[in-house]
Amino acid sequence: MRKRFSQTGFAGFAPHEVVELLLTLAIPRRDVKPLAKQLIQRFGSLRGVLDADPRDLQEVEGMGEASAMVFRIVRQSADLYLEQGLERGELFQSLQEIETFYRHRLGGLPIEVFEVAYLDHANRLLPQAFDRVEEGDFDSVYIYPRRIIETALRKKASGILLVHNHPTGRAQPSAADRQLTQQLNAAAKPLELRIVDHLIIGSDDTYSFRRAGLL
Repeated sequence: MRKRFSQTGFAGFAPHEVVELLLTLAIPRRDVKPLAKQLIQRFGSLRGVLDADPRDLQEVEGMGEASAMVFRIVRQSADLYLEQGLERGELFQSLQEIETFYRHRLGGLPIEVFEVAYLDHANRLLPQAFDRVEEGDFDSVYIYPRRIIETALRKKASGILLVHNHPTGRAQPSAADRQLTQQLNAAAKPLELRIVDHLIIGSDDTYSFRRAGLL
């Protein structure tokens, strides 16, 4: 399998085969195909396996701490790769590009988080652009608009991108989500700060306040 990967990468690999190859890094001298298939069945997909909490992974018979750590390393390495690529001052070319990035970044998290990205006038990411403002429990998060505005001014940002996830599923805004967006937009306008968008990342879809005409 390693030889196949060295020749073609993951082209043609089934999800369980990707998991199988990763497992060989921690369990090099054992047939791990049954375990790989069991992990896909338990967590639903390759993404589900990579997003899973290491403690949940270790509940599967045959999975140890080292095996679970491999998946965590792969997932967090991918996050850093994407983030550092964007932090080189690259532009978000489209709303779709932003959504794709944040679906990968926040889509599988088990808790609700709220992040802000700070942009210049051309939608380029500023240095240290990403700010995880808050982490909440499974279905709530508490945001302080003043802190976001103050950080934007300190960074000399021209634009603010708001993003949070809904771990429970659908990417539909709550009344609190709408109120927060309105408050931030009202506070930003007199300071000539643009709220570029507010995205909600669900398990299967993404909601854009701008696309919905609410910004």
